Amino acid sequence: MAGIAFLEPVEEQEKLAKKWGFKASEIRELSNNEFFMPGLVDTHIHAPQYSFSGTRVDLPLLQWLKAYTYPTETKYKDNDFAEEVYTRAVRRTLKNGTTTACYFATIHTDASLLLADIIDKFGQRAFVGKVCMDINESCPDYKETTSESVKETERFVRGVLEKKYARVHPIITPRFGPSCTEEMLGRLGDLAEAHGVYVQSHISETEEEIKLVQKIFPTYQNYTELYDKNKLLTSKTIMAHGCYLSDEELKLFTCRGAAIAHCPNSNTALCSGFLNVKKVLKYNVKLGLGTDVAGGYSASMFDAIRNALIVSNTLKINKENEEGLTLKEVFQLATLGGSQALGLDAIIGNFEVGKEFDALLINTKASDSPFDLFASDMFEDSVQKFLYLGDDRNIEEVYVAGKLVVPFSSSV
Repeated sequence: MAGIAFLEPVEEQEKLAKKWGFKASEIRELSNNEFFMPGLVDTHIHAPQYSFSGTRVDLPLLQWLKAYTYPTETKYKDNDFAEEVYTRAVRRTLKNGTTTACYFATIHTDASLLLADIIDKFGQRAFVGKVCMDINESCPDYKETTSESVKETERFVRGVLEKKYARVHPIITPRFGPSCTEEMLGRLGDLAEAHGVYVQSHISETEEEIKLVQKIFPTYQNYTELYDKNKLLTSKTIMAHGCYLSDEELKLFTCRGAAIAHCPNSNTALCSGFLNVKKVLKYNVKLGLGTDVAGGYSASMFDAIRNALIVSNTLKINKENEEGLTLKEVFQLATLGGSQALGLDAIIGNFEVGKEFDALLINTKASDSPFDLFASDMFEDSVQKFLYLGDDRNIEEVYVAGKLVVPFSSSV
């Protein structure tokens, strides 16, 4: 692990060399077209859905799950199939600058453990969750019994912890309210508490989903209370979407210290709704960005940044906010905000001294760069052009904890 030892002006180079004991020949100087930026944090992505990302975003959420998602995820009982897709998913996210990801896998324990192995092999930082669901009327073959799901989750958590990965962690993963019985939610909450691990799920993504939760769980005041009363809403919880959370629910998120993963691509692609980020931040709720592959059709966090700005501007146009989010604010959500949501902000998220070096080396004049720079462009102009127009062609190198992970080594 390589931490950030100092951040000093270049004029201090000679003095720093003496203090830290490095030679001038060991210094690497970037060109005027290059800069380092913090690694991107994807707080919500479904690794098994990567196989059909960029397709099939023509249905609302619940119909989309039935038609495309559940049938695809059943294939992950085949470890060979899982290995191919998971390998490609991890490679693609790393190439796009995602140094930390919070992954959903499937209900299959062995394939989920395989995903953790693959992530570790490539050197990415991640949370990995074996999906839990004991209700699935739309695809009866894709679910488990309550006891089986809890038992297998225990096996998964222990399996990941026993490997003692440097940067890969298990996360308890009930799919969402309508796919879980109250008994299973309670037992998963107990399991998360017993192991002290993180929890991820979905909440209030669509109005149809909320009505279904009200029908299945009529004794709970709202969707958030369902998770809260079952020990699944804590300071170690990250919930995806939250488009329709009430003020009362946001207050409960604040009280519990729980986080939200904002997934603007999937929310618009599936016509689910808009998350009012400005409103969420007023409640001081921790918030990061997610790609939500494959409801979100792109595995790039730069797409999430751009779509977050579009959603915010849409809310401004519709008079729901006086001001939209700025590019700087959204960039922070994609980096430090994500690290805060996942409880990693003491380790990553920016270039503060003492943190680990998760970073992307950007070349704004890469030979095949998708945008042009001009003599009048200042440094800030080149950064903005990259954030709005750049892609993996501009990412020359990716580092996690100081280790070069992209370009990929021959061993992976």
